[in-house]
Amino acid sequence: MNNSAIRNGLGYVTLALMVAALFMVFDYVPPEAEQGIAQLIFYFHVPLAWVAFASFGLVAIAGIFYLWLGDQLWDDLGYAAAETGMVFCTLMIVAGSIWAKPIWGTWWTWDSRLTTTFILWLMYGGYLMLRASADDTPQVARFAAVLGIVAVLDVPIVIASVRLWRTIHPAVLVTKQGGHGLEDPRMVATLLVCLAAFTALWAWLLMLRFTQLRTRSRLSALAVRIAFADAAAADARMMESN
Repeated sequence: MNNSAIRNGLGYVTLALMVAALFMVFDYVPPEAEQGIAQLIFYFHVPLAWVAFASFGLVAIAGIFYLWLGDQLWDDLGYAAAETGMVFCTLMIVAGSIWAKPIWGTWWTWDSRLTTTFILWLMYGGYLMLRASADDTPQVARFAAVLGIVAVLDVPIVIASVRLWRTIHPAVLVTKQGGHGLEDPRMVATLLVCLAAFTALWAWLLMLRFTQLRTRSRLSALAVRIAFADAAAADARMMESN
């Protein structure tokens, strides 16, 4: 089975899971008693956070292997993961703001979890700005790898922020008292389906972008080889003419 067939198959799986997730969110799961219908965005907000953190973790892993092996494949994987991670991280922040408005009465507050998440977003935004503004050289790739590794250290801080500092952000999946805040089994089932749907979507987008970057790298390497061959041929012709 070739890569195109795998991508297409994953695309169909993603579509099916997304349809199931939307049905469960808007028709199957009951709204939370206190927050009402506004709480339904939770089933998008949490999966977006999960895939964003997973993507940033992959950036760090790819960066470690690139610094170790120097293989362009790992740099392309880290670059693709950073781009997809930023998409989902941005959507996570937007979804959280939409949820916060009816519950907190404001779109944004400098709560500990929101602040640490914003710092994470800025660091990976800096990663992408570096890649976009600088030439694709091994030196830039190594610096970006180090930045991706350092930035991921903020992910566990974001996760633990509701326990490290006083915060108004709820701890739903694992509460401070232990257990979780999803009392109805339908809520758990809906969250699991949404997690699967967004994970599949992330994997599909990551594959698409990684394939594009690998193609670009191969074309660049081919262009270098052709230029080198042309230069060698020109030198040979010059030596023959002399």
